[in-house]
Amino acid sequence: MLPCRRELIGFATTGLLAYAVDLALFTQLRGPAGLDPLTAKSVSFLAACTVAYAGNALGTYRTTRPRGPRPYAVFFAVNLAGACVQLLCLAVSHYGLGLTSQRADTVSGGVVGMALATVLRFWGTRTWVFRAEGRVGSWTG
Repeated sequence: MLPCRRELIGFATTGLLAYAVDLALFTQLRGPAGLDPLTAKSVSFLAACTVAYAGNALGTYRTTRPRGPRPYAVFFAVNLAGACVQLLCLAVSHYGLGLTSQRADTVSGGVVGMALATVLRFWGTRTWVFRAEGRVGSWTG
């Protein structure tokens, strides 16, 4: 069974806001600021991670107590795993396939990588950070 609609909508809304922060900052750092793609993605990830945690803690999972004494640290670790997926997509495209334009970097890191990382982040967030009583990370809500 799928998670409840409120949870999916809240997670998606928070994710879209964090995605906008990630993409806008990455584009600025990669373009006008002239940073290399992996540094630009790393910085944009940190900003987006903070936005996503705040949105999930204050919105999506406001009625669910975070697990453990350091929920942001666990959230950060889950999102770091997602960032590794994004960075891997970016590195393969940029360095492995030789697709070095800003557009190619944006598509590989910000579209393909983000889509794959989102699935991992949703599962990790609901399993390890904001797990409701009686729910052990399954897809049931």
